Amino acid sequence: MVKILVVDDHAVVRSGLKMLLEGKAEFQVIGEAADGDEAIQAVNALRPDVVLMDLNMPQGKDGLTATAELKKLHPDVAVLILTMHDDDEYLFRGIHAGASGYILKSAPHEELLTAIRSVSAGNAYLYPTATKRLMGEYLEKLKHGDSTNTYETLSDREKEVLGLIAKGYSNKEIAEQLVISVKTVETHKSNVMEKLGLRTRPELVKYAVKKGLLSFE
Repeated sequence: MVKILVVDDHAVVRSGLKMLLEGKAEFQVIGEAADGDEAIQAVNALRPDVVLMDLNMPQGKDGLTATAELKKLHPDVAVLILTMHDDDEYLFRGIHAGASGYILKSAPHEELLTAIRSVSAGNAYLYPTATKRLMGEYLEKLKHGDSTNTYETLSDREKEVLGLIAKGYSNKEIAEQLVISVKTVETHKSNVMEKLGLRTRPELVKYAVKKGLLSFE
C-alpha cells in the first residue's frame, strides 16, 4: 500500500483528495499539511511514500522550498507536485528542487492516480502536454546542434550510480556499495536516464563506454 501525505493550504482540496485516494485499496492517506513547514514535520513523523505537494501556500514555506528541504532530509520520499500552474518556469523549478513528478489540478482523476503509482515506483511523471513541450524543445536543440554536455547535469551520486550500472552491478549491489536503499538507487537511475534521454540499461552502458567511465581501479 502506498502511504500518502497531502499538502495543500485549502482544507476542501485536502478533503477531496483524501476521499478520492482512500477510495482505492492501494492508497492510504496517512496525514495532511497546510503549508511547507507542516509538511516537513509530518514527513519526519509519518514517513510517507509519496507527498502530494501544492506550490503556492501563503503561510509558512512554499511548495518548492519544502520540496527541496524534504529531498535533502528524506531522499527516498517521492514528491509529486500538484498545482494549477501550467507554466514551464514552475515545472523546471519543481524538477530542480527534486520533485519526482508534476501534474495539474485540472487533470482527470485517473491521471493523478497514474502519476502517484509512477512516482511511488521510483519513476518520474510529467503531465502529457509538459512532456510534449519538453520533447519539442529537446528536438529543436538537436536540430540546431546544441552542444550542451548533458553528463555535467548529473549529480555526483548520479554519476556514481551510472558508473556502477555500467560495470554490471545490480541495483541491490549498488545500494550496498553506496549505503543507500534500493529504491534510492532506482530513483537515481531513473533521473540519469531522463537527463541523458536514455530508455534502457544497455543504452546506459553504451553511453558510459563512450564517456570512458569503465575504469575498474
